Amino acid sequence: MTEVTNADQPAGVSARLLPWSSAEGKPCYVVGDGTGRVSRVADNIESVQPGMALERFDHADDMLDDGQVTSAQLRYVLARMAEALRDVHRIARSRGERLAASAREG
Repeated sequence: MTEVTNADQPAGVSARLLPWSSAEGKPCYVVGDGTGRVSRVADNIESVQPGMALERFDHADDMLDDGQVTSAQLRYVLARMAEALRDVHRIARSRGERLAASAREG
């Protein structure tokens, strides 16, 4: 997949980094004005992911306070926390790219 930069797009049309990756783990983008169905789905997912990340961190805190937790359980929760951090990072990167594009247009 070739990465598309917003600078390559006409005014009002941009490439948005989506909050999910391809099956191969590569970034996914949608090109448009931000009002289409894929953009709305991405908005919905982005609105849920930070809350899910906080729930995972709370769960990890609970596990750390539990003297009976196993190393396998800790590895599992750490893997889920890494996923959550990647999700939140992708959201921040996507929003940062859109803010930069908006500033260039304005």
